[in-house]
Amino acid sequence: MDADVLIVGAGPTGLALGVDLARRGVPALILERADGLFPGSRGKGLQPRTMEVFDDLGVLAAIHAAGGTYPVAMVWRNGERVGEHPMFDPAEPIEDSPYNEPWMVPQWRTQEILAGRLAELGGRIAFGQEVAGLTQDAESVTAHLSSGATVRARYLVAADGGRSAVRRALGIGMTGETVDPNPTLVADARIRGLDRDNWHVFPPGDGADFLVVCPLAGTEDFQVMARFPEGADVDVSPDGVRKVVAERSHIAAEDVTEVRWASDFRPRAALADRFRAGRVFLAGDAAHVHSPAGGQGLNTSVQDAYNLGWKLGAVLTGAAPAGLLDSYEEERRPIAAQMLDLSTGVHRGEVRRGGATRQLGLGYRESSLTVEARGAVGEEPVRAGDRAPDGKVDGVRLFDAFRGPHWTLLALGVDAPGGGVGESVRVVRGGAHGAYGAGLFLVRPDGYVGWSGESTAGLDTYLGRFGLGGRGPNRSAAA
Repeated sequence: MDADVLIVGAGPTGLALGVDLARRGVPALILERADGLFPGSRGKGLQPRTMEVFDDLGVLAAIHAAGGTYPVAMVWRNGERVGEHPMFDPAEPIEDSPYNEPWMVPQWRTQEILAGRLAELGGRIAFGQEVAGLTQDAESVTAHLSSGATVRARYLVAADGGRSAVRRALGIGMTGETVDPNPTLVADARIRGLDRDNWHVFPPGDGADFLVVCPLAGTEDFQVMARFPEGADVDVSPDGVRKVVAERSHIAAEDVTEVRWASDFRPRAALADRFRAGRVFLAGDAAHVHSPAGGQGLNTSVQDAYNLGWKLGAVLTGAAPAGLLDSYEEERRPIAAQMLDLSTGVHRGEVRRGGATRQLGLGYRESSLTVEARGAVGEEPVRAGDRAPDGKVDGVRLFDAFRGPHWTLLALGVDAPGGGVGESVRVVRGGAHGAYGAGLFLVRPDGYVGWSGESTAGLDTYLGRFGLGGRGPNRSAAA
């Protein structure tokens, strides 16, 4: 084998998966057809749940340093400021959800940070390598490159975008709809004479459609977005960008001093008919394509990787049976469908950018991996399948205890297993907690409660499904 896992695509999805596998000691190789990382700002919004993922992957400090909060939108007409409004509903940080609002980081910078973390962990990216086809058998999958070379791995993950060559090679269809038939220009530019304290909105007028100009946190650039009539040819050249800015705002063409990147797209929503074919998995835009409204696409994609990483690690190390990988599609495809509906609703003005877009309420209560062993449990507090909230238990911050590739057992207001639960499970002991109540809560490596109970009855059986049984030594966060 050339690698245990072959990842096609060095976007946020592929890089996040590479980081997660590398910290588990799983040999993986990322193939990227371009000669370098994606240069544009396109997916610039990181939702609170993704910030929690990045905390666990060890890149949160760099992400915080590279970005900033979203500015208030300022509406312009005829060169005059006529009003302002926030882009997102406000939310105060609380103990169980410390990252309370979206964080803006240009996509290119997010990818640089993830690639840097991957290099720290010894991960590999091969640029200029395009996958032209693939074959698989009972033991492996082989990627056939356009150069004529082949690369063989035990599993392959397609993270190669909405036009995924791997998905097409597998013959997996995508079902979806056009969210907006109007093409949209998006560009990164340097603009003189425009303040960086606001997201500048120029509404439609004089026969032209909207223009929005957003200062990109952590850079000197602005992201420019402009919609065009259905069927129009969009000029993505530097002069084309300058022309549309000058025509739709008070900004002179010469004040667009540099255009660093530009592209165009037609907003659509589509979901792959399957997320798996044999030893090949689809993740990110290869599996679901979103409107950019509401900032759900990149975030859902990174969380695909976070869900798949620990499962591949458990199977490849022999701790868990290969059947665990069936739960990837079971868990992630419904989430992707839900987020597609949400982003489409935001695009059409039917849904506000509020609590749902932060993705903290997503979970896996209906998953075959979820076991709620307590008696009568209402909606509150936390149930098996829910995201495990942050908080402090006897002086231990829970997100600190969760951080890493291990499982975590919370024993809150009940006795913990006397002999431990194996060296791969960290134990946190304390009194009943406001966000959880009382009970035993076994937290998966991706930060969701897999099993909960009032006593240890059934815990060993559940742990055994993942090769975690036994009463050996354990690391206690309370010690």
